[in-house]
Amino acid sequence: MLIQDSRGAGATPIEQDAPQGRAASGADNLRAVTLSSVLGAVIEWYDFFLYGVVAGVVLNRLYFPQADAVVATMLAYSTFALGFVARPVGGVIFGHFGDRLGRKKMLMLTLLLMGGATMLIGVIPTYSSIGIAAPLLLLACRIVQGIGLGGEWGGAVLMTYESAPVEQRGFYASLPQIGMSLGLVLASGVVAVLSYTLDDAQFLAWGWRSAFIASGVLVIVTFYMRKHVAETDDFNKAKKSRHETLPIVDVFRRYPRTVLACMGARVIDGVFFNVFGVFSIHYLTETLHFPRTTALLGVLFGAAVMTFFIPFWGRVSDKLGQPLVYGMGALLAGLSAYPAFMLMQGANGSAWPVWIAIIIPFGVFHAAVFGTMSSLFSEAFEPDVRYSGISFVYQFAGVFAGGLTPVAATYFTGLQAGKPWYLCAYVLVGGLLSALCCAWLARHRKSPQCERVRARALAEAR
Repeated sequence: MLIQDSRGAGATPIEQDAPQGRAASGADNLRAVTLSSVLGAVIEWYDFFLYGVVAGVVLNRLYFPQADAVVATMLAYSTFALGFVARPVGGVIFGHFGDRLGRKKMLMLTLLLMGGATMLIGVIPTYSSIGIAAPLLLLACRIVQGIGLGGEWGGAVLMTYESAPVEQRGFYASLPQIGMSLGLVLASGVVAVLSYTLDDAQFLAWGWRSAFIASGVLVIVTFYMRKHVAETDDFNKAKKSRHETLPIVDVFRRYPRTVLACMGARVIDGVFFNVFGVFSIHYLTETLHFPRTTALLGVLFGAAVMTFFIPFWGRVSDKLGQPLVYGMGALLAGLSAYPAFMLMQGANGSAWPVWIAIIIPFGVFHAAVFGTMSSLFSEAFEPDVRYSGISFVYQFAGVFAGGLTPVAATYFTGLQAGKPWYLCAYVLVGGLLSALCCAWLARHRKSPQCERVRARALAEAR
């Protein structure tokens, strides 16, 4: 059943009858889909984040001219940002074919793209060896990574979202999001172990490369798993009523305001993650002069905590509705930047204040955003254009919200000689914007969760 947006934004889905008496094969497939989506997401995010983790501590030294250290760091982060620019391209391409040919086939291809590009990064010669060709090759691999991840996220989310019972879709759609936190744990953990066990010369010479090359083994295992899961019922039903219009064109024709609202909601996720999960490593090591291992462990602990809170908030969103949980998380994340950076500034060399400053905002508040984002966006679009819709929203907004954030953070802290207060204001504005967009979605988008919350409230009032 569909309901027309009161302001003409297009048709949005509301609750349908949940399937009764799911067969054992359906339950088995849901478990297989969930496991393969989570493991695939772990690998994809590991590949992507590994680049971000080493960009400010390795790649700036080895692949860019060293006349000015700040400029070299900004150039390294700029190649990081270009990976985000490539993600909307991947989102449009794989979204189109995902809506036309199926979610499963696209997930297998995106996995190979990400894994291959990551392995190649691990063998590119340095600037001192091949000159300008080194950063150009690095850039090419980064773009391929971005294209692969641009298609991966939407497919992994939809495989679990569309395979799950309607009343549990918030929870199941949150599970591939664990791949982000586990991928970051794996990426930062591997780099932390290598940093601890190797001296700087060994780490810069070959240690960091081994982390990239090792990705290939994981890709083979997950590719095999993805090959043996079933396509979703939502996609199979949508095939029968397919329109001739390109899916991405249909998205803009039917959901113009919803696209803008979802992109605005996405801002805090991109800003917050890249401030606390990427830039904080550079800030702690280069500005506050903490050991690299301390900074990496802080991000690792925060991501580990997030792994448990993502499904927690996904479950809560099934009861309260995604816009409420997401909007609350956006506000808390935006407000937490000031106290978090105050703790870092006043740590005086102690690791514990630094870890607390990262773990609570990153592991708990950001989890409320990231854990509910997948179902929030999925419910905004019908199945025939859903892959294209959520991929475009997530990836295109990520160019500005995520990809440019490390560069902006370097600029803002540079304006105040290392002080982070302009950066904190940047994070707060992102949180407020995202919360307002969630309020719009709550008012204009009818979702199964929101309908159940309203029904329970009416029942209790009687």
